[in-house]
Amino acid sequence: MNFDFETPVQRAGTDSQKWQKYAGRDVLPMWVADMDFKSSPAILEALHARIEHGIFGYSRPTPSTMDTMVRAMKERYDWTVNPSWFVWLPGLVCGLNVTAQAFAETGDEVLTLSPIYPPFMTAPKNSARISVSVPLVLDGQRWVIDWDAMEAAVTERTKLFLLCNPHNPVARVWTRDELTRIAEFCTRHDLVLCSDEIHCDLILDDVQHIPAGLISEEIAQRTVTLMAPSKTYNIPGLGASFAIIPNGALRRKFVHATAGIVAEVNTLGYAACEAAYGKSESWRQELLNVLRGNRDRLLEFIASDLPGISMEAPMQATYLAWLNVSELGLKDPITHFENYGVGLTDGAFFGAKPGDYVRINLGCMRATLEEALIRLKKAVAAI
Repeated sequence: MNFDFETPVQRAGTDSQKWQKYAGRDVLPMWVADMDFKSSPAILEALHARIEHGIFGYSRPTPSTMDTMVRAMKERYDWTVNPSWFVWLPGLVCGLNVTAQAFAETGDEVLTLSPIYPPFMTAPKNSARISVSVPLVLDGQRWVIDWDAMEAAVTERTKLFLLCNPHNPVARVWTRDELTRIAEFCTRHDLVLCSDEIHCDLILDDVQHIPAGLISEEIAQRTVTLMAPSKTYNIPGLGASFAIIPNGALRRKFVHATAGIVAEVNTLGYAACEAAYGKSESWRQELLNVLRGNRDRLLEFIASDLPGISMEAPMQATYLAWLNVSELGLKDPITHFENYGVGLTDGAFFGAKPGDYVRINLGCMRATLEEALIRLKKAVAAI
């Protein structure tokens, strides 16, 4: 089946946070992780059917939804998941905050890697925990973990390690050997491991996503895995996410931390989630081909037309490209590129040195990308 990833969808003037940012300005929004593609036909059909039902009361997942989720974990990752391990959430940022509250006390330290999606650093601070970031290092053309720095960062107050798998923004897919070393590190230091795997179904290279909690039974018993259909199927506004927590004691602590604070998933979110994991695989595969094409086009254009900009390591996953712009010598690259009509995300937002990096969202029609590339060329030439 062929799906339409080329016909533009009018988002300007709607409730789109992505497009509202530049309302009234000729700036292409390529910042927040939100694609410009319609969700899969199966998701749209499921939502229409749920709306036709006409009642939107308090919801819980149906047996059909749970069967779909368990089957998806088995088929995609060979992961046998018990339905009781699921804890439903309205979003994964919420999940990071709940994790920090559940498994660390006031003044405890939460370890993560940087550059990284900002809530990994802010979630601990929101509840008076201390965020400690260990910078990734570039080894040739590969972002890797600095294990010596990791060991040096651990103290008696370190209680939790937040992993991004695949890693946003550098688009790394962690290997089995790396995940095994992470598991050993967490076990040796008695840390809870929280692995945010929201981009796990957006693997672009011929590599395998491995859930961190699947490495061994020992690490499974200290792991909280966060997943969602939101990025892959472009439904973040429906607020349907989940944690998978095999250890009953950890699960109870996690659920207790949500009490009275975390909202329930809504009826449309459950319907979309089931259709995403159960009936949208052919759509996902075509999406991946589109994203690979956009990534390759960006790389080609960087090499031929954007001197001073580079992608230092392969973009293995996600639709978010991490670009080094340090050679351009811009104090404020975001404003500069906005002045030429492209809205990017500042790398400093992720913990990078100001002026060195930007992130660009490639989850758009090819025509949008081509126009953005023309504008980026003009912006670079102006320097």
